[in-house]
Amino acid sequence: MVKIYTDGSSRGNPGPGGYGTVLTFGNHRKELSEGFRYTTNNRMELLAVIVGLEALKTEGQEVLIYSDSKYVVDSVEKGWIWGWQKKGFTGKKNPDLWQRFIKIYKKHNVKFQWIKGHAGHAENEYCDQLAVASACGNNLLVDEYYETIGKTEI
Repeated sequence: MVKIYTDGSSRGNPGPGGYGTVLTFGNHRKELSEGFRYTTNNRMELLAVIVGLEALKTEGQEVLIYSDSKYVVDSVEKGWIWGWQKKGFTGKKNPDLWQRFIKIYKKHNVKFQWIKGHAGHAENEYCDQLAVASACGNNLLVDEYYETIGKTEI
């Protein structure tokens, strides 16, 4: 089973943000992170999950995602996203990322485990460090959707 640990962060909400993702499978480990100049914490939490799933090289993987984001975990585990999808994400935030998530989610057998943030879970704390460092870095990326369309959804 592939384990994916995720966290997202923003300095100000909205503001500069970043995500941190760690994938583990047996003795293998992969770390991913990026920072954006203007975004939200929820976008970064969701993007951390998406990027982790997109990093998998073969379809049909058994995946357990650890996230401290109730926004992400509850939206999927409680099935809310399927209702949003049927309604074309009308009135919902982050439709671009939810559509991207659904596309990759359907390629694997994914389960979520919510963990309390900043509660001493080693991998979650590390992902938080990656996210914060990315948000504070130089050469921040542009969150195209958020900067052009998404910020009007607040």
